[in-house]
Amino acid sequence: MQLAATNNALVRPVAPAFALPARGAQSRLARSPRLIRCASKIVRKTVKVDDPGTAPRKLERGTSKRKAEQGTQRVQRGAARGSGSSGSSKDQAYFNVTGYPFPLGPITQRATIRTDLVRGSIWGFEQPQSLGGSNVTTNVRMTVVRLKAGGLWVHAPIAPTRECVRMVRELEEETGERVQYIVLPTFAYEHKIFVGPFSRRFPKAQVWVAPSQWSWPINLPVQLFGIFPAGVLADGAADTPWAQEIEQKVFESSVGIGPYIEAAFFHKASKTLLVTDAVISVPSNPSPLVPAASLLSAAARNFFIDVLAGELAAEPVDGVPLKPKELTPAARKLGWRRMALQILYIVPGDLRDPKKGFFAVADKLIVGPILKTLVFSTLPDATRRWVDSICTDWAFTSIIPAHFTAPIPAGPAQFRAAFSFVYEPQLSAERAAAGQAGTPAGKAAARVAAAERKEESANPAKALDGVLVGLLGKLGGSSKAAAQDRARAAASQRGFTYPEEDIAALNAAKRFLVRLGVVNK
Repeated sequence: MQLAATNNALVRPVAPAFALPARGAQSRLARSPRLIRCASKIVRKTVKVDDPGTAPRKLERGTSKRKAEQGTQRVQRGAARGSGSSGSSKDQAYFNVTGYPFPLGPITQRATIRTDLVRGSIWGFEQPQSLGGSNVTTNVRMTVVRLKAGGLWVHAPIAPTRECVRMVRELEEETGERVQYIVLPTFAYEHKIFVGPFSRRFPKAQVWVAPSQWSWPINLPVQLFGIFPAGVLADGAADTPWAQEIEQKVFESSVGIGPYIEAAFFHKASKTLLVTDAVISVPSNPSPLVPAASLLSAAARNFFIDVLAGELAAEPVDGVPLKPKELTPAARKLGWRRMALQILYIVPGDLRDPKKGFFAVADKLIVGPILKTLVFSTLPDATRRWVDSICTDWAFTSIIPAHFTAPIPAGPAQFRAAFSFVYEPQLSAERAAAGQAGTPAGKAAARVAAAERKEESANPAKALDGVLVGLLGKLGGSSKAAAQDRARAAASQRGFTYPEEDIAALNAAKRFLVRLGVVNK
């Protein structure tokens, strides 16, 4: 996912401080539907829609081909230069303050870019998402699907800035369709917080939400977030308005403090799987939404690097100065790699020189380490049922998540491989390793295993094997490409092994949270 606040299904801010009810209000709200109705009326009455394009209007179907082509050209030009955003700072303004435990940013300004994910049928709208007070930034994605039956289906809304709303209005004009459904596919705060404001910009649209919505530390009804659902997503339901075109499977299982909830969707026409945080693919290069200043800051020596790296912190990495003044290509790479590993692991094994850890995850289909450690690995049976159901019933060829790269070329085999840690034999191996990780014997075994892997990679015999395979491939002529394809396919289906040094801090955090009873063992 993925920022700590983005992917950590257990530790999420719930609402701005000014939105939290007084002591005892939670129980009174839970017992009194009348209070909820009153609060809902207050939320509705206090909403002031000041966007000039907010007023609902009837769209004519079949907008002119010329206008559609102009819109497509505009989007493609924006993508080519790394940003589809052309709005003023006023158009990008959006004030959003979140508090304990993780303040999410940006607080006052959010640029939006639009991309064609599946030409003519699926579009992505992206904004930056950061951990407030830090340089750690990634992208968060809203996905819009054009339904053959009519209407636009919106997955995981983002902040409805004037720029964002204008881009969606432009898509309505290009397609001749209006926003008809708005879907909240998870309980996660960073996706939930924008559903209410976005739905008010498109008041004729129906809002559908994932089941069992909850928040922490105070469990608030969704109406207090400004969300008024027309329906609740049910696993495999065939009676949703879009069921003929988009199918859904809901994961819902308790992780200790509350249930982890995520709905996956399958767009039949394009053979696309849509998820929120379940899987990701970290790109080699940062999104154009990641500010240059943040990348430059991440490339510089800082307090955390001093603490984690000790004396090595004084040594430059890849020729980048300890305090770079300009964002050179080398500084950009270093900044993004450090940033990505912090998003994934919070405390990676080597933040100073992240090259090894970054290359281990870059451009691979993986489950975010935080979700892997604190959610899915604690629920292996429920996770296997959900994954098996998705892979058995849906013949998808690409995946669109709410963060990082999209679309990801991957099918059921690759999706299942990303969850290999809940399947045997890796499941038993990981359980044994987790049980011994905190003991002296476990730490010694980890060091021995790491040394063996290093020795194996440096073994001349292994290198010679590679040369011989290459020579045989050349002798095989046209079979070489086929052999390479088979090798890549086999590698993608073996599953992903998280570097021990990078995931160690998360495993330690899990052991602590298990003792507190916050997460499952």
